Amino acid sequence: MKILLATQKPFAVAAVAGIRQIVEAAGHDLVVFEKYASQSDLVAAVADADAMIIRSDKVTAEVLDAAKRLRIVVRAGAGYDNVDLPAATAHGVVVENTPGQNSNAVAELALAMMIFMARNQFTPATGSEIQGKTLGIQAFGHVGRLVGAKAAALGMKVRAIDPFLPAEKIVGGGAEPAASLEELYATSDYVSIHIPATPETIGSIGYDLITKMPKGATLVNTARKEVIDEAGLEKALEDRPDLKYIADVAPDNLAVLKEKFGLRVFATPKKMGAQSAEANLNAGLAAARQIVAFFADGCTRFQVNK
Repeated sequence: MKILLATQKPFAVAAVAGIRQIVEAAGHDLVVFEKYASQSDLVAAVADADAMIIRSDKVTAEVLDAAKRLRIVVRAGAGYDNVDLPAATAHGVVVENTPGQNSNAVAELALAMMIFMARNQFTPATGSEIQGKTLGIQAFGHVGRLVGAKAAALGMKVRAIDPFLPAEKIVGGGAEPAASLEELYATSDYVSIHIPATPETIGSIGYDLITKMPKGATLVNTARKEVIDEAGLEKALEDRPDLKYIADVAPDNLAVLKEKFGLRVFATPKKMGAQSAEANLNAGLAAARQIVAFFADGCTRFQVNK
């Protein structure tokens, strides 16, 4: 089988070598397609691929139409909103992600962001400590639980909410369950967002939620920019000059926010939550193993378009 490693943002050299070893040991061929210039290049490259490993690369209906032999796509990472799932299903293509492989890297970044904002982006002005503060975690999956554990180790009180988890699971994960999303925001000095971008969540975090936060609170987004109502965020920061926002996914109105609110707003230049050597390697190897397992015995344990 021909497995296409299609990554506009390349994996580390060690990760590519590990992926190749796994793929070739199973008797498949690996084709590395990195730093391509345009989406049309990807469309051309998938024509004879049986499987594909991607990162943030966009697998659109056009890509799937061109991929006549494609049977499986594995997104090396947790999020998969860059893949057109209905189109993949219509083409009979299995789509998988690699949950948990990037989780520690994202969790460490979330904690670093809290400290960065607590210390006024490391400017000389007097800042504050996160010890003794309350952290609210919105979605308590792989990343959320790790963020909570690390925050608790630093002396924070941890609360969480997850519509897919009963209260006892949240307690078992080391957090106090919130009664509602509104209560979570109203009682948290920091809120760390870990929800996916879905029709239900896009634009769901806006003025009403953000302004429920206590005085001096900070909203931390290492999830997706689409979950934020950016106009609502801007109005909240205008009406509440004590609030702060930091993101690993720059909002479209970042320039306006920076101009109006200065050190109260920060976004990384490029999404870097999973950008650690360890996460890079783990996610890439996991993707390769999942493809090998799929062709060996039909394993679809991590399929997301069931």
